Amino acid sequence: DAVLAIIITIMVLELEVPHEPTLHALAESATGLLTYLLCFVYLGIYWNNHHQLFQLVSRVRGGVLWANLHLLLWLSLVPFTTAWMDVQFAPTPVMVYGVNLLLAGLAFLLLQHSIVRVEGPDRPLRQALGRDLKGKISPLIYLVGIIGSLLWVWLGIAAYVLVAVIWLVPDRRPEPFIHRHAGGPD
Repeated sequence: DAVLAIIITIMVLELEVPHEPTLHALAESATGLLTYLLCFVYLGIYWNNHHQLFQLVSRVRGGVLWANLHLLLWLSLVPFTTAWMDVQFAPTPVMVYGVNLLLAGLAFLLLQHSIVRVEGPDRPLRQALGRDLKGKISPLIYLVGIIGSLLWVWLGIAAYVLVAVIWLVPDRRPEPFIHRHAGGPD
């Protein structure tokens, strides 16, 4: 939780404050605000899913800790790739941003699998994950965005926004398992 809060804080410090008290000056900062918003949403999604994930964990071993650290590596690079993309919406920075998102998504899947391996297939987390369609389709959309950004930058950005929108729709599958695991009502 704290690491993601620090990453979000670092990102907001990167925003350029308008030099004049006018709407025109604020409009010049619009690109930075929009890329910050997209990345804030992504980090918020990861924070939420990470929080839910660990509510269903009863034991952690070294492999899980390393998988979690691997995820934090890619999430900690989000401010850098966002800042680079924000300078100019050019194919290479938009592509690298997508690669960062792809690697963070794959790291989250690896973390889930590491936990399931430790916990066992009959434990609440495995049951809560179900088929995990969002988790499986997101890397494919990222790949479309990465390749698409080389053809037309806005295709890449649209793909990244699409994944964020998909994940913004709350996933209610884990909630009953979390309540049962925590001993609360369904």
